[in-house]
Amino acid sequence: METRLLFSLRFCILSFAAILIISSSSTFVRGEHFWSSEQSDPLTTYFEQSQHSINKRRKLESCIDFNPYLSISISTAASSTSASSSAATLLLQDVENVTVTVSGILDPSEADWIAVFSPATAPDTNFCPLNEALYLETGDVSPQPLTCLYPVKYRYVSADPEYLSCGNSECREEILGKCLVKTCSGSITFRIINIRTTMLFAFFTGGFDAPCLLKTSSALNFSNPSSPLYAHLASPDSTATSMRLTWVSGNGDPQEVYYDGGRTSTSTISTFTPSQMCCKLSSELDNPASGFGWHDPGYIHTALMTQLTPSSSYSYYYGSAVAGWTTSRSFKTPPAAGAKTLNVVMYADMGKAERDHSDEHYVQPGALGVIDALTERISALEDVDLVFHVGDISYATGFMVEWDSFLEMINPVASRVSYMTAIGNHERDFPYSGSVYETPDSGGECGVAYEAYFPMPTQAGVDKPWYSIESGPVHFTVMSTEHDWTQGSEQYNWIQNDLAMVDRSSTPWVIFAGHRPAYSSQQDTIVNDIIGGAVDPSFPPAIEPLLLNGKVDLAVWGHVHNYERTCAVYKSKCLAFPSNVNGVDTYNNTNYKAPVHAVIGMAGFTLDSFSRAPHTWSSVRISKFGYTYIQANPNRLSVQFVTSSMAGTVEDSFQFTK
Repeated sequence: METRLLFSLRFCILSFAAILIISSSSTFVRGEHFWSSEQSDPLTTYFEQSQHSINKRRKLESCIDFNPYLSISISTAASSTSASSSAATLLLQDVENVTVTVSGILDPSEADWIAVFSPATAPDTNFCPLNEALYLETGDVSPQPLTCLYPVKYRYVSADPEYLSCGNSECREEILGKCLVKTCSGSITFRIINIRTTMLFAFFTGGFDAPCLLKTSSALNFSNPSSPLYAHLASPDSTATSMRLTWVSGNGDPQEVYYDGGRTSTSTISTFTPSQMCCKLSSELDNPASGFGWHDPGYIHTALMTQLTPSSSYSYYYGSAVAGWTTSRSFKTPPAAGAKTLNVVMYADMGKAERDHSDEHYVQPGALGVIDALTERISALEDVDLVFHVGDISYATGFMVEWDSFLEMINPVASRVSYMTAIGNHERDFPYSGSVYETPDSGGECGVAYEAYFPMPTQAGVDKPWYSIESGPVHFTVMSTEHDWTQGSEQYNWIQNDLAMVDRSSTPWVIFAGHRPAYSSQQDTIVNDIIGGAVDPSFPPAIEPLLLNGKVDLAVWGHVHNYERTCAVYKSKCLAFPSNVNGVDTYNNTNYKAPVHAVIGMAGFTLDSFSRAPHTWSSVRISKFGYTYIQANPNRLSVQFVTSSMAGTVEDSFQFTK
C-alpha cells in the first residue's frame, strides 16, 4: 500500500522538476519576437505572487509582435463568411467544426501552435512554468502548454502540411513586379462541443514550454449555452422498471424528460464549485481542480423514468422551453433480476481523445476506437443490455472541461443502455482526503465530480460509492478500492453481507468488480517501484477470503492497462484449471473452487506490457484495446475479450458452467 512517505517522495520529485523548468528558462528569440528571463529572478518572481494563486505567473515582458500582417480568422461549415479577430462573433452550434487560419506569417516555425481557451479570457503574455507540476501530479508526463490559463485543446500549426513549406503564400509588398515581402498561412480545424462558456482561439510561438502569445481571435459564443446535452442512463435498482437519466445544461431551472409516448419526469439539479474540491498540495501549489484546471460544470440534471417494463425499448427526449429540447432517441431497459438472460459489456480505464486529433491533457489513445466499436455493435446487433465501466472514467483529473468531452464521447452508447460505473484512483485519490492511497491522481476532484455525473445506486451515503445490483441471472457487487477495505471497515462488512445475501436460485452467477486488481503480471518499472506497483500486497489477503466465501465466479479489475485472465486462483495458487469444450476454456463451477480474475483495463489508456516471466496463475495475457462481452443464462456464463479493431476479433474466450 502506498504510504505518505512514498507520496512525499513523489511530490518532491515533481516540485524539483518544476523548479528545473523555471531555472532552465533563458532567452527566447524567433524573428521579431523576443523574451528574456534575465529581467528578474524566476523563483523570486513566482514566490512573491504565491499569495494569490490565480496570479502565479511571469510576464513575458518583451514578447512583442512587430509583424503588421499577422491576423487570425475563424470559419465554420455553417458560416458563409469568416470572422477576423476584430469582427463580430460567430454563434457556435452544439457540435461545430471550426477552422482557425493564421495568416501573415513571416517565418513559419515548428514551434507555432493554436489553442482554444474557455471562458474567453485572453491568455495575454503570461507564462506559468510551475503549472508543469500540476500536469505531472495527475500522472500525465506528455508535453503540455505552460500557459497560466488552461487551454481546452491545442495543436501545432505544422499539422497543416502546407504551413512549414509556405505552400499558401501571399505577396504583401511588391516593387517593380518583384515581391519583397511574402507571408504564409496555415489552418487547423478544431471540433468544438458546447461547453456553455465563451471561447477564443490564440496563436502562440515558442512551443509548449516557452509560449509566446502573438494573436487572439474575438470571443465566440454558443448559439444556446443552455442546451440540454450529453445524457447518460443508469439503473437505480434491480427491478429494471425505472431508469435514471442524467444530463448537463447551462440552465439551472428544472427541466423534464418526456418518454413512453407522453409521460414526464422533472429533473433535480446539482452542481459543484471549486470550494468542494480537495485542499492544495502545498501553500505554493494548487490542485488543478480548484484552480488552474477549473471550468464551470453548469448544471447537472437528473430525472427518474418510472413504470417501465424490463427488456423493453422506449423513446425519449429532454430539456425545457427555455433551454431547448433534444431530438427524440431510444433506450432499452435491462433485464430484471432473475430473468433468464443478460448481455453485458465491461471495461475499465477508458478516458477520452479528440476526434480532430488535437492535443489535450491526458489523451487516451484507444478510447475512441473502443466507444466507436461499441456504438456500432449496439446499432447493428442490439445485443448489449448494459455497460459497466470499472474505474478511471474520464481521466479529467482536475481539468474539469474534460468531463464534458468524455460525456459527449460516450453519449452514443450511454444514452441507449444503462451505463454503470465504479470509482477509480483518477476519480478519488488525493493526499489527506480520506482515500486509501494518498497519491494526487484525481487532481483534487476527490470523487465530487464523479458522484455528481454518475449517480449510482449506493446506499451508504456521500463518498461511499460501493453498491450491488442484479440483472438477469447475475449479481454484481461493486466495491471501491480507493476507500477503506480492510477487515472490520464499513465497506468490508458491507461486501461480506452483500455476498452472503445473494439468492443463487434467482441470480446463480456473481461478478465482483473493483478498480485496483488483486492479480496482475504488469511489467515492473521504476515508476511502479516508487508508487507501489500494480497490486497492493495487502489487498489480496483482505479481499480474497470474501470472494472465496461468497463463491464469486468472476472478479474483474482495471488500473492496469491490458487484458489478463487467471486460473481459478486463491492466495496465488491455482485451485482449478479449465477444460477445453469445443475450443473454449470452460470452468465447471458446479464444484466451485475459487474465483477467476480478469484485468480489463484495456479500454483507452496507453497499453501496459507484461513481465517476461509470467506467474503460474496467469492464463492469458493480451495487450490490445478492446472490451469484454459477457453473456449469461442460468447454466452458463460466457466471457469474450473483443478487440476494438474494425473486425472486432475475439482474442480470448472462456466460460463457466453449472
